[in-house]
Amino acid sequence: MDTSSTHAIVTALTQAIVEHRLMPGTKLAEQKLATHFGVSRTLVRQALFQLSQNGLIRMEPARGAFVAAPSAEEAKQVFAVRRMLESEMTRAFVRSVTPAKIRALKAHTRHERDAVAKEDVHGRTELLGDFHVRMAELMGNQVLAQILGELISRCALITLMYQSRSAAQHSAHEHDAIVQALADKDEDLAVRLMNEHLVFVESSLRFDRKVPTQDISLALS
Repeated sequence: MDTSSTHAIVTALTQAIVEHRLMPGTKLAEQKLATHFGVSRTLVRQALFQLSQNGLIRMEPARGAFVAAPSAEEAKQVFAVRRMLESEMTRAFVRSVTPAKIRALKAHTRHERDAVAKEDVHGRTELLGDFHVRMAELMGNQVLAQILGELISRCALITLMYQSRSAAQHSAHEHDAIVQALADKDEDLAVRLMNEHLVFVESSLRFDRKVPTQDISLALS
């Protein structure tokens, strides 16, 4: 029961953070969370520790837990790691590509375009990030999918803080082009497009942007 309660808290907070309902810098008060979830502060503390391990929150001695607010330098490091990983992932994907894998990716990019068209900010953010995890899953590499998932969770915070509005639509178009190169088994083009895509996402970040905070009870209600 305790384990499932902790997992439920971790899941709810992760979703609120990744879907941009909890802003970077928001204080996560243990008592307020315990009351909201109807659990002990011990369980809340366990959940917050797990989230800190994933880099989604930071724990400050004598001050408590806060939603992580990645610096410009950390953002650059996250994208550098993604370029290294995803270049090789793209090469490996081309070498094991099948019509079924391409169909799965095309279905995913259709959902992206729909979310962008509907101005569904939460949906499009999740789908645009999940495209990269989906590639790893379709290759059957769960370790890579998990690592990319964690990096992309951090990217969701970074894009909330620093990304310009037009970038989401551009990302969806770039995903379409990547899928076409994968379908054509054009390894060099696919790798170049993936790198250019990640460089574009990073270059669209505006590091001078100020970020508001948000009340936790509103975010979880």
